Amino acid sequence: MPTVYDVASYILAKQGTMTTMKLQKLVYYAQAWSLVWDEEPLFKNEIEAWANGPVVPGLYQRHKGDFKIRRLPAGDGRKIKGSAKKTIDAVLSYYSEKTSQWLSNLTHSEKPWRDARRGLNPSQRGSREITHAAMAEYYGSL
Repeated sequence: MPTVYDVASYILAKQGTMTTMKLQKLVYYAQAWSLVWDEEPLFKNEIEAWANGPVVPGLYQRHKGDFKIRRLPAGDGRKIKGSAKKTIDAVLSYYSEKTSQWLSNLTHSEKPWRDARRGLNPSQRGSREITHAAMAEYYGSL
């Protein structure tokens, strides 16, 4: 199974420089659609419902302090193969032209992030997990 760093490296290799917020949202949607289309997670790392949308904390630690990112020292995009590659490519074909703010707003309108943030103020820090079950149920219903 690829790591979140492999997935992020693959996305960056295909798309080039982007904001770290956009990278986080693309990784989130790749995981969500993998759960629906491939019926398995793309990577093991937890995704948390932060104020600006879904975030993989381990990935955040790798790009913390950067606004834009071109490459990720950790991870190997060449490890992405088969159905994982097809899923990520399909996600990129739909979501990659959107802005980071558009993607953040979209996640805020969707049930997995909203449910994980229930009871928190909009700007309040939070580390509640967006579960695989919540993502599979919601995106599978679309």
